[in-house]
Amino acid sequence: MKAIVLEQPGQLDLRDIAAPADPGPNEALVRVNRVGICGTDLHAYGGNQNFFSYPRIMGHELAVEVVAIGATDSELDYAVGDRCCVIPYLHCGDCIACRRGKSNCCTGMQVLGVHVDGGMREAFLVPVDKLLKADGIPVEQLALVEMLCIGAHAAKRARIAPGEKALVIGAGPIGLATAQFAKIAGADVMVMEVNQQRLEFCAEVLGVERLVDARKQPLEQVEQLLGGDLPTVVFDCTGNAKSMEAAFEFVAHGGSLVLVGHVTGDISFSDPHFHSHELTLLASRNATPEDFSWVIESLRAGAINLAPWITHQATPESIVAEFPTWLDPATGVIKALLRFD
Repeated sequence: MKAIVLEQPGQLDLRDIAAPADPGPNEALVRVNRVGICGTDLHAYGGNQNFFSYPRIMGHELAVEVVAIGATDSELDYAVGDRCCVIPYLHCGDCIACRRGKSNCCTGMQVLGVHVDGGMREAFLVPVDKLLKADGIPVEQLALVEMLCIGAHAAKRARIAPGEKALVIGAGPIGLATAQFAKIAGADVMVMEVNQQRLEFCAEVLGVERLVDARKQPLEQVEQLLGGDLPTVVFDCTGNAKSMEAAFEFVAHGGSLVLVGHVTGDISFSDPHFHSHELTLLASRNATPEDFSWVIESLRAGAINLAPWITHQATPESIVAEFPTWLDPATGVIKALLRFD
């Protein structure tokens, strides 16, 4: 069985591994159709991803087909032969976070493709409660559901009021997902980015009218676009420490900053600025089952034009050579997929 293994930073290999066993109690055997390539995967390849260990089969943005289901008392909305997306967060169900409905930040969280082996392989076993049937969604787009959920969760964390001015810093896939769901939640969204191609994508695909070139006095641009005001909610989706520290300066008095990206080190900020503005600082991690439902409903309703996001696709045989090129902005990648069928 084919599997793509990240042996160590910078070394991706195509291996032949043993096929999975038959599913046990509360397990399902799935055949992998598509795998979305995430910033997490790119950072892991570069050796700068939190919570990651090597070697690892990456892959947590998944579209799969159910092959077999083990004995279970759970009521399932899917059957053998159905295509599903995967909730890749393996939570304990017993810790204080899980008991409060925040399984996305379980104290013992294990994420497929990060803490444990993921879906860059032809087939594997998953818990039955981690599969969601999504009729009517193309298989390519099904592999992007988890990515969209990261943005949906960030938007939900911000508790956006209708018409609220929101700034998304960073227009990588997670930033684009955050901008998309901030708009769906009712925000008046602007996007800041250093890459002109990404800004054009925001305008043409997401319909964002206010665009900020991060290379050219961005604070002044934001104030000009808002008539001298600053946004009351800011999302930093860069995963860049300098950007995250600078993001505090873009938030209006009484506003909120949501850190969606994360870094391996520390970040710092001015306490006088933080207190004088009475800012609310939030982290956003992973997503909840409710976020998955929101994303699936939005896709079914046609609220997202997702087809243009998929710019590159690779096979198991070609991905070892192609993967490193996706780290180069000049490649023009918005979203890349690994195809197993």
